[in-house]
Amino acid sequence: MTLKYQYLLLLVFFSLFTCAQDKNPVNTNHDYEVVVSDLSIPWGFVFLPDNSMLINEKEGKMIHYKDGKKITIEDVPKVYNRGQGGLLDIALHPNYKENGWIYITYASSEGEGEGGNTALMRAKLKDNKLIDKQLLYKATPNTTRGQHFGSRIVFDNQGYLYFTIGERGEEFVNPQDITRDGGKVYRLHDDGTIPKDNPFVNEPNAKKAIYTFGNRNPQGMVLHPETGEVWTHEHGPRGGDEINIIKAGANYGWPVITYGINYIGTKITDETARPGMEQPLHYWDPSIAPSGMAFISSDKYPGWKGDLLVGSLKFQYVDKCVLKDGKVIKEERLLDGLGRVRTIIQGPDGFIYVGIENLGIVKLLPKK
Repeated sequence: MTLKYQYLLLLVFFSLFTCAQDKNPVNTNHDYEVVVSDLSIPWGFVFLPDNSMLINEKEGKMIHYKDGKKITIEDVPKVYNRGQGGLLDIALHPNYKENGWIYITYASSEGEGEGGNTALMRAKLKDNKLIDKQLLYKATPNTTRGQHFGSRIVFDNQGYLYFTIGERGEEFVNPQDITRDGGKVYRLHDDGTIPKDNPFVNEPNAKKAIYTFGNRNPQGMVLHPETGEVWTHEHGPRGGDEINIIKAGANYGWPVITYGINYIGTKITDETARPGMEQPLHYWDPSIAPSGMAFISSDKYPGWKGDLLVGSLKFQYVDKCVLKDGKVIKEERLLDGLGRVRTIIQGPDGFIYVGIENLGIVKLLPKK
């Protein structure tokens, strides 16, 4: 065995069995209470106008939580529950009280080929059933790969619908190709039609719904409460998780540029920047494996208004990011060690609610 081969084996060994530790300090100036218990992977949830909740469990179950009871919603679309795929995000139409539209993303096996890919559907809720189901978008092709489905949903202040799809493990094929799905942020009208000013509507063979490309696996997306900008975060490989502000037609670089490396320690690319490709607002190294994202815009937490919250799957906490002049200047751990944080929203009461795997939904409280 050559010395070079021995070195590579050692590199792989240490890459697999050691990992850098997150050094962010723990903020203890908060409490929490469990609002909904005994959930497995609460991938997404929303509050209805009566303050009850609709909760998506990744396995394919939608739950209506009301008056302390869990009601299983019927006629939810069948999901491709494999790896990171399943029943994913959920959002209400901005005019939900008038039209009743609920939007969900999920891994679907509809269409040609084995496996599945990310789909966007809207439906209405009646008598604990989903009715008037309309498939608005289905990524192609299907694949049996189990990684990188995305997916989050956000409406902006103009009523456009944004959703994300990860690159489905095809990092050297999908993200930089606007004729293919995957590794993108998409924009539609609320009925699924393509906005005429989408950036690639006049490009031959392009997927007309694409709004940005060169993304890896965005599992966080939120509207900035003051600027109205759409913010996302996405998983890097080993290192290089990113926060980005979405701009029409922008290329976010994956995998041509990245601050991360392969999981076995080898380089993906020598480049961290290139003209025509966006730099992240912030990146994490080591990776925190981000999922879920919310701004604090209420006055419920003294001194925290304007802070950005990002969930960490890897280190099992909520990362409170303090922003100044468009930069993250400080990070602190909230809810440290409770479990893998899957999703975060600010509720209608101004409090932050956090979906944590194998625990449930907890309410973040300022310490009394």
